[in-house]
Amino acid sequence: MNRKIVFLTLGAALVAAPVLAAPGGADRNATQTRAEVQTKAAEMFARMDVNKDGKLDAADRAAKRAEMQAKMFERLDADKDGSISKAEWDQHGADRAAKRGEKRADAGAAGEGKRHGMRGHHGKRGGHHGMMMGKADTDGDKAISQAEFQTAALARFDAADANKDGQVTPEERKAQRGAWRAKRGGTAPAAPAGE
Repeated sequence: MNRKIVFLTLGAALVAAPVLAAPGGADRNATQTRAEVQTKAAEMFARMDVNKDGKLDAADRAAKRAEMQAKMFERLDADKDGSISKAEWDQHGADRAAKRGEKRADAGAAGEGKRHGMRGHHGKRGGHHGMMMGKADTDGDKAISQAEFQTAALARFDAADANKDGQVTPEERKAQRGAWRAKRGGTAPAAPAGE
């Protein structure tokens, strides 16, 4: 299994770690504490560690892929006969095309520009997410332990906690995202409110 692919897949999940999301994911405008991030990171690790061996690696990726394939098969097999007919496959294609058309129409109505999905730095899938996973794997064993996962999540929290008060406000999250964009060659960081 290619190490880069494993890190890119796990990287997307690590970036989604609760550092930039609000507790419980309910209110993105909520202030987060370090303890909340630590709890959320432990919960996320437990969900991602599919085989419950205490590490995130290629085996978890394979188990997750098998789970997703089983769910996809279940969705496509409309008549539940254990096989996917051409009619079921064609219906799936038509449904996907309709959803894409709706999303484009909604984005056009909202005045949004073209989106690039999960593409990261320089348009490559995973991009900086994969780099972050490389940093999380501090012992270089091609797996992320719970301690490494927790350390990475808390490091991201600490980086966002500009005033070091043990909390990350929506403004601090916004400033961190702006700094990341600027570092990646995107837009310049936004000026703090009131300037």
